[in-house]
Amino acid sequence: MRSNSFRLANVRPYGVEPVDITVTNGVISNITPVSQETGHPGELPSDDEFWELDGKDHILLPGFVDLHTHLREPGREDAETVLSGSKAAALGGYTAVFAMANTNPVADTAGVVEQVWRLGQNAALVDVHPVGAVTVGLRGEQLAELGAMANSRAKVRVFSDDGHCVSDSVVMRRALEYVKAFDGVIAQHAQEPSLTVGAQMNEGVVSSELGLAGWPAVAEESIIARDVLLAEHVGSCLHVLHVSTRGSVEIIRWAKQRGINVTAEVTPHHLALTDESARGYNPIFKVNPPLRTADDVRALREGLADGTIDTVGTDHAPHPVEDKDCEWAYAAFGMTGLETALSVVVKTMVEPGLLTWADVARVMSVTPARIGRISHEQGRPIAVGEPANLVLVDPDAKRMIDPRAQATASSNTPFVGTELPGKVVATFLRGTPVVFDGVLSATS
Repeated sequence: MRSNSFRLANVRPYGVEPVDITVTNGVISNITPVSQETGHPGELPSDDEFWELDGKDHILLPGFVDLHTHLREPGREDAETVLSGSKAAALGGYTAVFAMANTNPVADTAGVVEQVWRLGQNAALVDVHPVGAVTVGLRGEQLAELGAMANSRAKVRVFSDDGHCVSDSVVMRRALEYVKAFDGVIAQHAQEPSLTVGAQMNEGVVSSELGLAGWPAVAEESIIARDVLLAEHVGSCLHVLHVSTRGSVEIIRWAKQRGINVTAEVTPHHLALTDESARGYNPIFKVNPPLRTADDVRALREGLADGTIDTVGTDHAPHPVEDKDCEWAYAAFGMTGLETALSVVVKTMVEPGLLTWADVARVMSVTPARIGRISHEQGRPIAVGEPANLVLVDPDAKRMIDPRAQATASSNTPFVGTELPGKVVATFLRGTPVVFDGVLSATS
C-alpha cells in the first residue's frame, strides 16, 4: 500500500467538522465538507493507484515533529538505530524527528551529520534531521564545525550538546552569535554541572526520605536565566530543552514578555509523572532532568496551555536492558517516548480541557517545525496545495502500553502496563501511508 494518491472520507481536521480529503501525488488536492444528514463512509483500499479510506470521524492533524529524539546511531545500535527509531516515530504519528548529537562518534562534523541524514533517507519512514553538536565532543570547550554542518547535505539548523550543558558562558555566547549567520538555533540542556554532582533525583522531600542525592531546581533555572539574557544580548535564538520546574516556566514567561527570542519544550513524562514515582527505586523513572513535584507538573501544564512552553519534545532516550535493569545509582538516565507521546498529551492536556486538538497540532507539529526551520515542508496547514504529511487519530481508543509490542529497540518506557487514551490509526509521509490501521505498512 505505497500509493500516494487516495481519498480520506469522514475525517475531522483539528477535531472540527468532517470532510473528505483527496490526496494526489502526495499533495492535498481537494477538501469537501461531508453532509451532516447523509454522511457517507469511504471504501476500503482496493486499488494500488487510487484508494479510499473511511476515516470514521477520526481526527486528522498535521504529522508530528519531534525536536528532541535520540536515535543512538552511530555507536549505540544496541539501544536504537535510525531505522528502529524511525519506525517508532511513525507509529507515534511523527513525520519528522530531530536526532540528537550525542552519538559515538559525536555528530560534531559534517561527515557524521550527513551519515545520520543518509540513514534517515534510506529508512524513508520519517524525515530525519540531524542535530549538530555545539562543541567538539560535547565537552563544552571548543565550538564544533557549526558552519560546515549547516552547509552540509543535512542542512543542520539546530545545535545542541544535549546530555551535557554548555555551561561556559563565553562558549555559549559565541555559539549564539555564530548561528545567526545561517538562521540557526541553540538548544540548551539547562543543567549547571557544579550543582548536580552525584545527583540522582529531584531534591526535595522524596529524595530525603529515599536517601538519594538531590538535584535542585536552581541547577536548571540558573542556566535558563543566564541564557535568555545572553540570547537578548546577542540577538539570537535560544531553545530550552525539557523544561521541568515551575521556576523555569516563570523565567521563560518573563523572557518572552521582555521580547527575548526564546522557545521551550516540555516532555510527556514531565507532564505526567512526579518524583513520587521514584519511591520504588525503579530505575525506569530515572531521567535527566529528574521528575519533579506535583506543583512543578501543574506549572508545566499551565505553561504549555498558555503558550509559555512552545512544544512537546519526547526526549526519546532508548537504552538496552542492562543499562536500566540495575541499581538506581548505576542506571542510565532516560525514557522512551515516541510511541506514547500523543497518548500522554491527550491524557494530561486534552482530556482535562487544557488543550484543544488544534492546540495539539500547534505544540506537536506547527511550532516545532517552525523552530526546527522545516516549516516549508512539515507542520503545514491541512489545506489544498499542501504536502500530505498527516496523522489520523482515534481519540476514543484505549490501549495498554506493552513494550514488547513497540517498534523501538528498547523497552524503557515508564508507562508499561498503563492504559492510555488515543491511538494513531494512520501516518502519511508526503501522501504515502507509512502507518495504516495502526500498523507499519512500510518497513524499508
